[in-house]
Amino acid sequence: MAANGFFYAGCRHAILAAALASTVACDAAEESPVDSYASLVQLFEDWRAFESPPKRDGAPDYTAERFVKAYGEVEEYRTRLTSIDPSGWPVEQQVDWHIVRAEMNGFEFNHRILKPWARDPAFYQSIWLDMSDVPSHEGPTHHAVLELWTYEFPLTADEDRRMIGDLAVIPPLMAQARQNLTGNARDLWVAGIRNIRAQRRNLDLIRERAAAGASAELRAAIGEAARATDEFIDWLEAEAASKTGPSGIGRDHYTWYIRNVHYVPMSWDEEVTLLQRELDRAWSSLKLEEHRNRDLPPMQAASTPDEYDRLTDEAANRLMDFLEEQEVIPVKDYMEPALREHLGQFVPMEERNFFWIAAHYDPVPLFSHFYHWFELAQMREEPHESPIRRGPLLYNIFDSRNEGTATGVEEMFMHAGLYDDRPRSREIVWILLAQRAARGLGSLYAHDNSMTMAEAGTVHLEWTPRGWMGNEPELMQFEQQLYLRQPGYGTSYITGKYLLERLLAHRTKQMEAAGEDYPLARFFGELNQAGSVPIALVHWQLTGDDSAVRAIMADPPPW
Repeated sequence: MAANGFFYAGCRHAILAAALASTVACDAAEESPVDSYASLVQLFEDWRAFESPPKRDGAPDYTAERFVKAYGEVEEYRTRLTSIDPSGWPVEQQVDWHIVRAEMNGFEFNHRILKPWARDPAFYQSIWLDMSDVPSHEGPTHHAVLELWTYEFPLTADEDRRMIGDLAVIPPLMAQARQNLTGNARDLWVAGIRNIRAQRRNLDLIRERAAAGASAELRAAIGEAARATDEFIDWLEAEAASKTGPSGIGRDHYTWYIRNVHYVPMSWDEEVTLLQRELDRAWSSLKLEEHRNRDLPPMQAASTPDEYDRLTDEAANRLMDFLEEQEVIPVKDYMEPALREHLGQFVPMEERNFFWIAAHYDPVPLFSHFYHWFELAQMREEPHESPIRRGPLLYNIFDSRNEGTATGVEEMFMHAGLYDDRPRSREIVWILLAQRAARGLGSLYAHDNSMTMAEAGTVHLEWTPRGWMGNEPELMQFEQQLYLRQPGYGTSYITGKYLLERLLAHRTKQMEAAGEDYPLARFFGELNQAGSVPIALVHWQLTGDDSAVRAIMADPPPW
């Protein structure tokens, strides 16, 4: 089958396989145009144009008819990719080849298995209030969303027209969704209704913000979008009782997906082992911290807006001073402003979710996770020289790199001395790690279909220390729904952290063997320069060790 020729990565594109030796020797005289890096960049640009669906009645086309046609055409792109032999290129360019492969694999997997347009009503959510803290929105997202955070009110005439165009997508998309949603994934269906209800509330929010300054055409567009959304909600609720099937994709599909799309060189079983280990380590380490701190006064949470503002201002200063003065990372001028845009605001105690409970005691552990905003600022201020890495990778392929790094630095910065004068704050770091391990572990069982989404949430709830997840059921449901919608995302915080630690270990050992000093800031500089691509590919680029990538390339698809 043609697809197997692509996924088995035959002799033409098994990047460093011994079988290539004779071929390379024959062709080594001169690189042909089809084998040039420029040909890969052109393929990438053509591929991205192809991946974005055509319009149907004014909305992106996710009909079964469109996907049958598209799947027939994707063979051309596979053939172009496999005809490119990058084995003689610099490693960073070979990595780019694999990024293109990963995206094509993601398209294949979505077409065959995940089918968000057919199984997941949340796929049709069109209004996003906030900018994502990772390169693109978390989870499967359609191609024509309204990014409300990009608008300023009152709207100018141009922005009024832009919003009319964004809103015009909603009525035909809601109508199309009723034809496309033929799946039987009960948890995804029921949870997805919440997303569409939120869209309806957000349309009211837009109406309020636009107020009297809105044009008559904009007010009409809001009304049409609201009507279509109401009708879609009614239809989803009427259909919900008939949805009885599982929502997880199963172990074999999960393993192939995380390896061949997200380039995480692990299996479902190995992720279970790792997350259970990190959960146990977080709980036991928290107990040891509590013992060490037993004679210290308890931490006091900010109890007023003024207290919170003072706390966060001091925390931002403390974090940035530590990173620069201790030469932990290469600090850039854009980093502190990027952090300060997201310090948050005071939340009454009874309304705080898990993360804001932590932040009201000491925001620095959470602000360490906000490494995200450094990365996004870098993408904006220092675009990557590779056009393939310059923007967000499709299908959340960036998750091990961005979520893994943000989670990893929480503990790394702690071990580097960030809380030497605040030992109680170390307890928060372990609580954060336990929560992320627990929720990821639950998500694995949900994808295995040995737990429902609600049952996975109980792992999340019960194994988060101090009952800090008990105050905000909305957060728990949001997270478990996201991880069910996007396989591998729930575990990426921990698996990415592990891969980051492994990279630091191997790179340090390599530099030590070469007799070179390897400051921590150099490591983070190399990591940042590589961009938001899977850590396994960064590992290859920085160390030259491609063993994990070669193992991934040998995977047969589970169909």
